[in-house]
Amino acid sequence: MLKYKKIRVGKNYIEAFSVSLQSKTFILLKGRKGYVMCGYINLKAAEKFKDAAVKITGVSTIEEALKAKVHSCTSCARKLGISKGQSIREALKKIY
Repeated sequence: MLKYKKIRVGKNYIEAFSVSLQSKTFILLKGRKGYVMCGYINLKAAEKFKDAAVKITGVSTIEEALKAKVHSCTSCARKLGISKGQSIREALKKIY
């Protein structure tokens, strides 16, 4: 099952997707400058493609993702001011 929501971040909106897979749920929060993804993310690939990508873990819903903290991120995300342990809501403000 695919779920889609628009989430307000400050004055802007990001797109939120949730896809139920065989045993887990894939979560993606997408802004203009980058994205937040669940543990399915491959940071090496995101780094190779110069994406501003943020990894979160231990979430299975969009709501849980919005309460999570940054687990890790690419160098492009760090250039935007995103760091490990930062709240996802703060990271989303930087990737919008």
